[in-house]
Amino acid sequence: MYAVVKTGGKQYKVAAGEKIKVEQIAADVGQEVVLDQVLAVGAGADLKIGAPLVDGASVKAVVVAHGRHDKVRIFKMRRRKHYQKHGGHRQNFTELEIVGIAG
Repeated sequence: MYAVVKTGGKQYKVAAGEKIKVEQIAADVGQEVVLDQVLAVGAGADLKIGAPLVDGASVKAVVVAHGRHDKVRIFKMRRRKHYQKHGGHRQNFTELEIVGIAG
């Protein structure tokens, strides 16, 4: 069984036992979280699509870890104008392990 969930403005296809990295969630390590914005639920050839959400469907997950992604380098330059600018960004994430899918 799999599901498509929406969290942090992004969509993820998940199944029980998988680990995913999502935008940071305010939860402690080991705490169980419920993702209730389920867009689709499927099992084999059977697929239930919501409009926009599936009624009564939810995904339970456990917080495994918090961390930061690798640095994204930002370089801006205007040729012949003596302008160069360096920057970077590291996005925070929460790693979840999917426990079960209901719906």
